[in-house]
Amino acid sequence: MVHSEEWEKPVEREGRLTTVLVLATLISAFGSSFQYGYNVAVVNSPSPYMQQFYNSTYAERYGTPMDEGLLTLLWSLSVSMYPLGGFFGSLMVAPLANKLGRKGTLLFNNIFSIVPAVMMGVSEIAKSYEIIIVARFLVGICAGLSSNVVPMYLGELAPKNLRGALGIVPQLFITIGILSAQVLGIRNILGTSTGWTLMLGLTGVPAVMELLLLPFFPESPRYMLIQRGDERTAKTALQRLRGWDDVDSELTEMRLEDQSEKAEGRLTVLSLLGQPSLRWQLISIIVMNMGQQLSGVNAIYYYADSIYGTAGVKQEDIQYVTVGTGAVNVIMTMAAVYIVEAAGRRLLLLCGFGICCGACVLLTVALTLQESVTWLPYVSVGCVMTYVIGHAIGPSPIPYVVTTEMFRQSARPAAFMVAGSVHWLSNFTVGLVFPFLERGLGPYSFIIFSGICLATLIYIWLVVPETKNKTFLEICQMFAERNKVEIKLGDGNLPLNESKESLKDVVKVTVF
Repeated sequence: MVHSEEWEKPVEREGRLTTVLVLATLISAFGSSFQYGYNVAVVNSPSPYMQQFYNSTYAERYGTPMDEGLLTLLWSLSVSMYPLGGFFGSLMVAPLANKLGRKGTLLFNNIFSIVPAVMMGVSEIAKSYEIIIVARFLVGICAGLSSNVVPMYLGELAPKNLRGALGIVPQLFITIGILSAQVLGIRNILGTSTGWTLMLGLTGVPAVMELLLLPFFPESPRYMLIQRGDERTAKTALQRLRGWDDVDSELTEMRLEDQSEKAEGRLTVLSLLGQPSLRWQLISIIVMNMGQQLSGVNAIYYYADSIYGTAGVKQEDIQYVTVGTGAVNVIMTMAAVYIVEAAGRRLLLLCGFGICCGACVLLTVALTLQESVTWLPYVSVGCVMTYVIGHAIGPSPIPYVVTTEMFRQSARPAAFMVAGSVHWLSNFTVGLVFPFLERGLGPYSFIIFSGICLATLIYIWLVVPETKNKTFLEICQMFAERNKVEIKLGDGNLPLNESKESLKDVVKVTVF
């Protein structure tokens, strides 16, 4: 093997935002992540009109009004089919991302948006509520895929100094999607008896735009080099993304990562669970994704309307306050985009879960005593806003970023599949269990969420390292001692024409 003194070290530049990188980020995030957020909130405002449609359709078919229990069941299915579809979409991440690539998977995923958008748009004309339930499942698959593949795609496009900021952009567009659905759902816009089908069908517009525009942008260079072995295409893509021709340093780092993976063997989804060098990374993403959803964010939104009503907000004005809450969510997520590279991932996670923990405790006290203390309802509103701020700066966006960073190339799709499955199952569980918790415990149910936030915070404090501005291999080294493995990478100063045989001597993984 040639010694490092015999070649010149490749020049490493700090990455910058180029036009190609910015446009690829915006198109993929708007075309995919926006839909996730939009479909989370799109059925909230028009729900009375949709349930009226279910009832009238049933009565027209069978000549008798729908039983209240059946209506509740069908509406619950309409809502819960979305996270259930998200779970199945997450199961498709690894095979599709490995077979079609990251960009290819996003383009394919538009099928699960355009088809259900048409189905929901014509449901009233077809006089079929079954179409809506099936369409919600299909658009859930779209969300399950996009919520995992977009962060993976952007994390692999971005230079390491911008990976955190670009990794939060999908979450930013999710919050914009939620806000857009809340605005369109206002009673004098589309939240009406005649506008709800159009509102549901609009989810297909971002998908069509992505289908038309994303093919002009590069596939992930890391996917092309490491998984497809196409170094020429990878180099061309890197040059377009970085805005300069000298990308040798990044290509060298990718080759090292490739050889490190070959030393351990390529990972399948099943083998990931038993891989010693990735054990604590896997545990960490499971804990963070469970903490993200079981922290009660969906319950807070569920409870918000009643909190606002108790605080004295007029019933007809609650929809505008809800929009205001969505706007706060967008603003704070946007702030996270700007501060994540300076503050780091770990600090934002700790601060975010800490704020959510404190807000849940105060909310419990305020809700319990608000009937006896006149000004406490306003404290409840403040707690909801504080919780939304805390969740937006850390627990909502950062787990996606960290999942991208903790895993190397061939393990990343499997890791996102595990993380996404945990995310959507936890989402489904909260939606299913919270109404019973709220009925049995009332405001004390938020103490449970507070405990989950605290437990997640303690885990992150003890286990999760700071990953900002690190290469994927450097992050792997940071976990090596906890995983009881040794990863040796040499000095990383490899010549551009160094053979793959000699690279194998540089990367060694030893389990001890």
